[in-house]
Amino acid sequence: METTFYELLGREPGIRALVDRFYDLMDTLPEAREVRALHFETLEGSREKLYLFLVGWSGGPQVYVERFGHPRLRARHLPFTIGDAARDQWMLCMTRALEDTVPDVEVRGMMQRTLARIADHMRNV
Repeated sequence: METTFYELLGREPGIRALVDRFYDLMDTLPEAREVRALHFETLEGSREKLYLFLVGWSGGPQVYVERFGHPRLRARHLPFTIGDAARDQWMLCMTRALEDTVPDVEVRGMMQRTLARIADHMRNV
């Protein structure tokens, strides 16, 4: 049986730690100003949706799909102007969050490469 990212990241607690660190960084890093400005004043809704998405996407329970339907990531992000800078800022926060919460260097690298492809696909300008 193949081990999923869900297991490798530490299931719900590990994914929650990753998402919380990611949004804490986005909210505080001056280098992430542009991507932060794409979000609501409070990040709680985004924080919860990314958490639920990553749980299911990584191989865990499909709570996001049950609650919101198919993720349709690109379509859900089209209302926002996402260029190279926003993508890079998102990845900066995610890379640092992975470094801070995922001790296994190999798992961190796999996640970073996979999420970088997704982040690149979200660009729309």
